[in-house]
Amino acid sequence: MIITVVGNYPKIPNRPRPARLRNAYARFDRGEITWEDVRKVQDQVTIEVLKEQAEAGVELVTDGQIRWDDEQTYLAGAMAGIEITGLIRFFDTNTFYREPLIKGPIAWKGPITVRDFEFAKANSERPVKPVLTGPLTLARLSKNEHYADTVSVALAFAEALNREAKALVAAGATLVQFNEPAACRFQEDASFAAKVWRRLLDGVNAETAVYFYFGVPGAALGPAIEAGFTTVGVDYVDPRGSEQIRAGPRPRKLAAGVVDSRNTRLETVEQIVARVREAVEVAGSANLYVNPNMGLEFLPREQAYDKLVRLVEGVKKAREALG
Repeated sequence: MIITVVGNYPKIPNRPRPARLRNAYARFDRGEITWEDVRKVQDQVTIEVLKEQAEAGVELVTDGQIRWDDEQTYLAGAMAGIEITGLIRFFDTNTFYREPLIKGPIAWKGPITVRDFEFAKANSERPVKPVLTGPLTLARLSKNEHYADTVSVALAFAEALNREAKALVAAGATLVQFNEPAACRFQEDASFAAKVWRRLLDGVNAETAVYFYFGVPGAALGPAIEAGFTTVGVDYVDPRGSEQIRAGPRPRKLAAGVVDSRNTRLETVEQIVARVREAVEVAGSANLYVNPNMGLEFLPREQAYDKLVRLVEGVKKAREALG
């Protein structure tokens, strides 16, 4: 059983801690500092969030996606054939993303996240995993003016992300994670999901994971297992998540989201223990990751940290109970 996180982490701490990253962007916009100066602040904040995750007791951390404005722009904006346009609401949240506009063939131009992963790995006392947005989600949250249909868009994103994943593995990543929240909302995409994900994973010689949130995987669960993901991440705060995993099909490894990243209310230790027990019953302790149900950026920074501390407390209690 490994305690991990799903991806992003709040960038701005509560007062009186300084909002250094926000201030850096504002100063850059006013022409007071260079982009290189902004990158130094991004590095400093990345080190902060790596330390906070470790201090909370998380055993497998991420870089918090501190450099990402949202879950689409950072990847799509670095690919050929795509322009970044106006703000769109991100699912049913109070956050927004800039919509990728596909104007031509999508292509990988070079490593996008490798430098971020290498920096995090060099500055973390805990193992680090890279996290990418999956091809179905990038396809569904982009506006397409080039390809004939959504399947073609998703396959093009899968091809580009495959090369990014291989670059991460070449840089030392032993696990590459893909987040696919759109697969929960657009259940009809399950009809072609296995084909897209097989292209995504082709030749990626590392453990791979796909995380579902903003709902349960539903019809996407079977294709995810069929495509070959090592681990499937499911929201265990939503009772339907555990019910679906119990009913099968079952993945080789399970990642159970046992605390709610969209609610500041802390779960009790007993609630976490109960959810961990449910997950252990179907996956076994050796094949289980335990984490929040999605990225933590919907919470204030201090509450996100408190969630992780409580998560670790609950998992430790579950480990004791399970022997």
